[in-house]
Amino acid sequence: MTVPAVSRATLARRVVLVTGANSGIGLALCQRLLSEDNQIHLCMACRNMQKAETAKSELLLSHPGADISLLKVDVGNISSVIKAAEAIKQRYEHLDYLYLNAGIMPNPHFSLKAFLSGLLSRKVFNMFQTGEGLLIQEDWLTDDGLQQVFMTNVFGHFLLIRNLEPVLGQAGCASQLVWTSSSNARKSAFSLTDYQHSQGQESYSSSKYATDLLSVGLNKHYNSKGLFSSVVCPGFVLTNLTYGIFPPFIWTLITPIMWLICVFTNSFTRSPYNGTEALVWLFTQKPESLDPMVKYHSCTSGLGNNYVSSRKMDVDVETAEIFYQELLKLEGKMKEKINITGDHS
Repeated sequence: MTVPAVSRATLARRVVLVTGANSGIGLALCQRLLSEDNQIHLCMACRNMQKAETAKSELLLSHPGADISLLKVDVGNISSVIKAAEAIKQRYEHLDYLYLNAGIMPNPHFSLKAFLSGLLSRKVFNMFQTGEGLLIQEDWLTDDGLQQVFMTNVFGHFLLIRNLEPVLGQAGCASQLVWTSSSNARKSAFSLTDYQHSQGQESYSSSKYATDLLSVGLNKHYNSKGLFSSVVCPGFVLTNLTYGIFPPFIWTLITPIMWLICVFTNSFTRSPYNGTEALVWLFTQKPESLDPMVKYHSCTSGLGNNYVSSRKMDVDVETAEIFYQELLKLEGKMKEKINITGDHS
């Protein structure tokens, strides 16, 4: 693999890597980070390089002279993750921020019965905030034999972190991991005995709860090495992913209801820009000062004002540790299967 040369000027800048950076939350985050600090080196890690080039050009129009590079990675494919990690280690001596944003929610199906039932119950606001009962997804196996949603949303990023240890939190300089989670991250959808969610129909919810657990586990094992992990909920953001959840006639039906709910709840952030509020806020914080048991929520008031709220996650340290150890075992199995290089403690 040919790795582009990195200048001395780039090495002196804070390096920020964002997965899934070419659209939606990822692209809006890149825009806002460059507005926050135009001296960073931004690495856009994307699966589709044509879309990545387009996104980079868009960013350079609004931020001329910005220091931006591209990296090809498909976090749903183990070999792609390992190759990308090797390229990153060749490019950079240190990563300051790693935004673990890429994710999928494939083939979501909408339950009209659950929707109509929820409208007439006390759970209507919770239903709109979390999608509880409304969404089921189809999943499939990757070429590596893992569930696709789990691999893309959880394990691919875990492998990326593990293989980037030499450039994360080293030499007394802290690094920060920031996971894009979801209000749909529900404990009831996750099981330690089926953490890939091969037996259920809520793989997205399970995977996002898994990232919450993993963040807690990572903090336990890596804080002493200068690596810190935080979790963010962007709120309900209208992107191509969310528009695919409901049939068009349902969007027509619920749009007036949604705008009404916006007056009473702060989780309807609506735009990708608003959804990045907590992600950008974390960019300005000292990672050592953050609570590892808290999820930081992007919020938008009924008047359209953005702010960040912190809420304790529904996770416990013991379960997080068990899950972390299970991922280490899975990493070992995959290492034997496809000969993943690297020595991890």
